[in-house]
Amino acid sequence: MLYLILVWLHVVAAAVAVGTNVTYGVWMARVRGAPAALPFTLATVKVLDDRMANPAYVAAGITGVLLVWLGPFGFSTPWVAASTVLFAIVAGLGFFAYTPTLRAQVQLAVAGRADTPEFAALAKRGAMLGPILGVLVIAILFLMVVKPTLWG
Repeated sequence: MLYLILVWLHVVAAAVAVGTNVTYGVWMARVRGAPAALPFTLATVKVLDDRMANPAYVAAGITGVLLVWLGPFGFSTPWVAASTVLFAIVAGLGFFAYTPTLRAQVQLAVAGRADTPEFAALAKRGAMLGPILGVLVIAILFLMVVKPTLWG
């Protein structure tokens, strides 16, 4: 029963994390025509990232490790190993690249400096990182659901 509860928690955490991340593109698309709303929009994306998506990713990581320890699949199972590596890459990019980029964007937007080259560079970086992270997360979801045999 514990295993099934952990599976459920793992799936809920993944749904919250990915679902929250998907909204970022909507937020950013909507603000393009309303530059006065940019500080609020970026701050809202940051709140969603800090208080919903990132805690959900941590919960998914913790429950994932517990599922490997308690369940039939080990870390040497190809799709588990690949998912774990991709998760580490996503976590690293998120923590060391995306979050600092978003934080700096919020600071500049709130300070009224969204029309600066510095902000433009950050926006470009964020626009590049978002899809990269999205593709990696979708790959993890594929591996988790399909459980393909990746090698021998």
